[in-house]
Amino acid sequence: MSKVYFASARVKKWRYEDSMPGKLERLLGELGVMNYFSPEEWVAVKTHFGSEGAHRIVRPTFLRKVVDALRRIGAKPFITDTVRIKGLDYLDVANQNGINHLSVGAPVVIADGLYGKDNVMVKAGELLGEVAVASLIHDVPAMVVCSHVKGHINAGYAGAIKNLAMGGVSAYHRTCGWKCGRGAMHAIGEGELVWSQEKCELCFQCRDICPKDAISFSGDELIWEGDNCWRCGRCERVCQSESLAMPGDSERFLRSLAEAASAVMSTFGQKKVIFINFLTEIQPECDCMPAADVPVIQDAGILVSDDLVSIEQASIDMLARAEALPGSLGRDSQADADGDVLGNIHKIPYRLQVEEAARVGLGELRYEIVEVG
Repeated sequence: MSKVYFASARVKKWRYEDSMPGKLERLLGELGVMNYFSPEEWVAVKTHFGSEGAHRIVRPTFLRKVVDALRRIGAKPFITDTVRIKGLDYLDVANQNGINHLSVGAPVVIADGLYGKDNVMVKAGELLGEVAVASLIHDVPAMVVCSHVKGHINAGYAGAIKNLAMGGVSAYHRTCGWKCGRGAMHAIGEGELVWSQEKCELCFQCRDICPKDAISFSGDELIWEGDNCWRCGRCERVCQSESLAMPGDSERFLRSLAEAASAVMSTFGQKKVIFINFLTEIQPECDCMPAADVPVIQDAGILVSDDLVSIEQASIDMLARAEALPGSLGRDSQADADGDVLGNIHKIPYRLQVEEAARVGLGELRYEIVEVG
């Protein structure tokens, strides 16, 4: 049974030690960072830079505490993520969201290069075959995975598995394009985009949100480039007139996440990756959307573990017991009816990604919570 260290978001004494940054310091001390990383060792601190308009990411102050803990033992950390938009633009977004070398105390770099094509093909499993793991993540000897726990349009729940799978794999490969990269997971079991012209209000949100520029309009006619589309479903999600539908297979997608996470983890030695899940500002969508809705669940706290499956299972168990916040999408969807807020919002069997991760050997479903006051 793996240990998962937990610190509550509640502050009951007005002193630094009881603040969230102070508690994170103690969590890292309880885990024993020195047991995983060595002096002079390069350590990737993997996070999500967010998007222009999406600001509920792991806050820079927490990333700084991770960097400081690594520097105290003589390690050489850097903050990283993979390209989601053009690389230079993505670094600008990171800076807008407060992530830069001055705020976090370490270099901020793109893991798969400014063009998102610097990667190494790694065996992934029966669904994906191989995926293009970002070269910097492939080559670095150690990593701290800092994940903002939230909802997700495809995964239902997004935490460390999604951060590894979709954040550790490049968008493109030089020869096989998106079909060997992140898009391979999106496209698993997905169908053809269906558009109802009669319902369409020509708001163009679908066109503007498409990461592949696969949607355009000629007059009042939608043009979809199916060969260029990786079936992420963002267009369907933002369509308020319900004129778009992207049929998909949620179970195959969730299994593909576990496969891709396994591929990323296979590039590291034993006990060279630790995980920090931030159960804060738990919004209904991914941080890659161009806006951030209000949180659907009250902040719970921070979890730290060296077991990917255990920290994800513990996070999900905590969220499943929470109530939907008033004025949020969770309450709008009556998602607090059975206590599973994210499950009721997205209608996706999101626990499957964790169960599949356990099946492929990424950790244990049984865990012990060690609360750090």
